Amino acid sequence: MRRDGLEWLRGVVVVQARGGEAEKLLNKALAGGLSLSEIRWTSRGDDKKLHFQTSVSDFFRLRPYLKETGCRIHVVERRGLPFWLVKAERRIWFSGGLVLFFAMIFVLSSLVWSIEVEGNVKLTEDEILQAAKHEGLYHFQWSFRLKDMDVLSKRLVSDLPGTTWIGVEKKGTKVRIQVVEMTLPEQFPLHNPRHLVSSADAVVTEIIAEAGRPVVKKNTRVRKGQTLISGAIGSESHSQIVVAKGTVKGLVWYEFTVESPLVQQMKVYTGEKKTKWYAVLGSRALQLSGFGDDSFAQSEVITHQERVSWRNWSLPIGRMKETVMESELLERELSADEAKNVGLMRARAEVIEKAGTDAVIRDEIVLHEESDNGKVYMKVLFEVEQSIVQEMPLVHMQGD
Repeated sequence: MRRDGLEWLRGVVVVQARGGEAEKLLNKALAGGLSLSEIRWTSRGDDKKLHFQTSVSDFFRLRPYLKETGCRIHVVERRGLPFWLVKAERRIWFSGGLVLFFAMIFVLSSLVWSIEVEGNVKLTEDEILQAAKHEGLYHFQWSFRLKDMDVLSKRLVSDLPGTTWIGVEKKGTKVRIQVVEMTLPEQFPLHNPRHLVSSADAVVTEIIAEAGRPVVKKNTRVRKGQTLISGAIGSESHSQIVVAKGTVKGLVWYEFTVESPLVQQMKVYTGEKKTKWYAVLGSRALQLSGFGDDSFAQSEVITHQERVSWRNWSLPIGRMKETVMESELLERELSADEAKNVGLMRARAEVIEKAGTDAVIRDEIVLHEESDNGKVYMKVLFEVEQSIVQEMPLVHMQGD
């Protein structure tokens, strides 16, 4: 057992000798003081080979005996500490890289990469992040330098007026700040006494008075500025001035002059594109490929960004892909009916924008239509149901 351990420390080489005078090689090596063991012969026909085992130092002393006997040797196996050290040296860069990789993972996982703010309504996210930074919580801060989460929560409540509770939770490299703001009773704006009058010439289709006295009825034609719901209620001897409130809808007419070209331009993609890749670290990007001008006369850039993430961890490192798509303007010739429909659609959108999003187009009448100089000209009357309420402040009155 002791001998085997000594041989392992010195190193053992298993050798195969062929050709020449193998017996003479064996005798001369033993006579020269070389230590050979486990000597055996293998033969297959005329191919006779000598196998033996020797130490590393004796292996290098075989050279003169090989020249004398004309033998050639082949190393079959290497065992022992010297060979193990050689293998370890070859793998040292791999082992070092592996250690460095895990060290970087440990360092990156010890930083705060992401801070999320939830529940804030009145307070802005910047205000909350600024208060958190004042307490030592900010991006790329070491986790071990953070205060206890309960302590940090209490400090943030005192730093941010208008909050009743703030919860701070850390998961991996992400910190989540949950904010509960104070709920104050709703304050209604103060209104002066007023009438509700018509904002346009219209025919009333609906009138609902919540406060005040309605002075017109459904299907009544009214003019702009005419009182719809009066803020003066009661009799002549016992009158009261209130803030008139209610809903009044009516039919209003809009006349539009529409021009629609018979030839329209539209943007299309040609299929030619150029891709650029960037390495992203935080808010910085380093271009890796796709250098040079794209040489497109017209183009559009589409950006796609990918972040490194694992489970709930999201790191501010990743890659970004920019695709530059070549585009061109094509001319499309429309028929008179198609140009008319395009013009009417555009006019309807303008009517709704002018009348309000709750307005409804009840009817449209084309008063005049002609085609000239590559365009379709129309005069269109739109009948729109919309709110016609407009406030008119009331001066202090008596006995109205």
